[in-house]
Amino acid sequence: MLELSKVNTYYDKSHILFDVSLNIQKNEIVALLGRNGVGKTTTLRTIMGMAPARSGSIRFKGHEIFEKKPHQIAQAGIGFVPEERWIFHNLTVHQNLVMGIKPGQYGKDHKGGWSIDRCYEYFPALKAREKSKGGVLSGGEMQMLAMARTLMGNPELVIIDEPTEGLAPVIVEVVGKVIADINASGTTVLLVEQKLQVVLELATRIYVMSKGMIQWEGTPDALKADKDVRKKYLEV
Repeated sequence: MLELSKVNTYYDKSHILFDVSLNIQKNEIVALLGRNGVGKTTTLRTIMGMAPARSGSIRFKGHEIFEKKPHQIAQAGIGFVPEERWIFHNLTVHQNLVMGIKPGQYGKDHKGGWSIDRCYEYFPALKAREKSKGGVLSGGEMQMLAMARTLMGNPELVIIDEPTEGLAPVIVEVVGKVIADINASGTTVLLVEQKLQVVLELATRIYVMSKGMIQWEGTPDALKADKDVRKKYLEV
């Protein structure tokens, strides 16, 4: 579904990603792991066209999106939930969800797709707060709203950056279940997450990144068994 091949990304003159290659198959949950500052978020931003790569190839469903603008990439079927969440603090929960609908799709019924009612089924906490402004929500509620708003665009692939950052353990468990449910409903997921246990429970495959390069790729079971990789690239 998504394939990066030898992607190089810079911030001004600083070389951040070095020949990054990875692939995601339909219906997988693929996780990108690594310590802070190794290039994980830059990889996601590069895929979305927000930190354009200088060289390499990024193909989605067989089509090159290397030089596409962020809105074109979103329209192609990729949704992005940033770590910052980027919800509209002055709009209600309901209004935030409406903002997630792609242009020309408002009021249309997508059979099997995401609607406001379906989002409320997955996120009952949002239903209870539908008239509340985004700025008064808890951190967990903001994260759920950011995910739900992205799903309103009916993406085939959703990219999620650090969804459990700063959340209480009970909310981390809820967010993990939601990601699993989203995937079970037919949406492919690329996940950046610091909590190793969350990744081991959710992911189909895992990539480990360090110093802007992919250093390891394998299954959760393989990572559990490889103490050297965990110690070298993941443990603080």
